[in-house]
Amino acid sequence: MTLQDQEIAAEDTTSTPQNDKRARILEATERLLVRYGLEFPMSRISRESGVAVGSIYNYFPSKSALVLGVYQQLASQINEALVADDDADTRDPKARVMAYIHAYIEFFWADPDRAVLFEYLTNVPVIETPEIAEVFKPLRDYNRAIFADAQEQGVLKSFAPRSMAGFVGGGIRNALKWHRATQSQLTDAQRDNIAQMSWAAIAA
Repeated sequence: MTLQDQEIAAEDTTSTPQNDKRARILEATERLLVRYGLEFPMSRISRESGVAVGSIYNYFPSKSALVLGVYQQLASQINEALVADDDADTRDPKARVMAYIHAYIEFFWADPDRAVLFEYLTNVPVIETPEIAEVFKPLRDYNRAIFADAQEQGVLKSFAPRSMAGFVGGGIRNALKWHRATQSQLTDAQRDNIAQMSWAAIAA
């Protein structure tokens, strides 16, 4: 569900169980972050989510805690989408890296609001670096492992695996951002072009 879809769903809160309050708060905050950055009061979150301001503080004691909650939820989605349950002994190292690259492209193309949210949250000063590192540990460990394995097999350059993963991810997000500015569709050929350019940048 895109953030726009979440906004439509949130307009009718009469059928939402009370135990979904936390999810409604997070979804409302995601939408507001995409629109305004951090420039909105807790009362606006209350209006968007249909949850009283006092109740919001029961779940999140501060705005920074709320933003971290949004980041943790986004990180969980990214980890689920990009961390593959595969076996290094049964899959070609280039194929593993390329599968990761294609999954990365698909994830960040599928929802433009999610892409904007990720870029904002990775640069927002309210989140401390150790907290960012912790929520992305599964992804960081996975991409480091597949990049290091590909290096050992002689198919990747000898740069630090973590640096290469960051370089590839940033390049993909930037390419998609500029593509989205002029086109609403991403064809299979265009996806493959971005993937091949990403691979060419790190291939030995």
